[in-house]
Amino acid sequence: MPPSTLSQLLSERKIKALILDLDGVITQTAKVHANAWKKMFDDYLLQRGEQESVVYKPLEIATDYRDYIDGIPRYDGVRNFLASRNIVLPEGTATDAPGKETVAGLGNLKNNYFKKLIEQGGVQVYPDTVAFLQNKIAQGFRTAVISASKNCQPILAAAGLEELFEVRVDGVVSVELGLKGKPAPDVFTEAARQLGVQPQEAAIFEDALAGVEAGKAGGFALVVGINRTDETSELLKHGADLVLDKFPTE
Repeated sequence: MPPSTLSQLLSERKIKALILDLDGVITQTAKVHANAWKKMFDDYLLQRGEQESVVYKPLEIATDYRDYIDGIPRYDGVRNFLASRNIVLPEGTATDAPGKETVAGLGNLKNNYFKKLIEQGGVQVYPDTVAFLQNKIAQGFRTAVISASKNCQPILAAAGLEELFEVRVDGVVSVELGLKGKPAPDVFTEAARQLGVQPQEAAIFEDALAGVEAGKAGGFALVVGINRTDETSELLKHGADLVLDKFPTE
């Protein structure tokens, strides 16, 4: 028997709502985030290494970004990556100046780099995702967008996509509600709650390993991995029920 298609699974599992991650699923901003992280950390590690007469290994997007940063709250990403280089910094506060040698200061500097890159290059979307969403909304599916980023709303606005989503649970909302970052399922379960559906009635669409882990941990009816960077086996290993290279036109 051939494997079920996405549309078949949505029907078989009686899915009512679709909850999509932003970066790497809807918009092509995952690459922008990765480049901003690399610039910030490489500059910091070079400067610190010169002061300590130590050579620190630069950030590798294919491994370090995926394993320590992708899909999780910004300051958690700073902390995780620094730990991989045996560096511990004071936490600082959200008001720390960008570049201050604290977890918050480095995270704020990364955010500045990200915003500059967006200003220079704009926001590119994945047309397959937009077409899929428009089709499913016309069929009556409820929709929500989630993101660890506090830049979610302005990115959606810049891309002209705000009207596609009834609910947005992003980094701003997570702080307000005290939600844990992925791989905890909090952002997904909160999105389902705001849509008025149970996790067993919703499908998750994620490109990050921490994201598919979160969807599985939340007991969602369907966890779909979106494979933008040739990680099919890893997405399946971390909890995806189905992996797609792009959204179907059906």
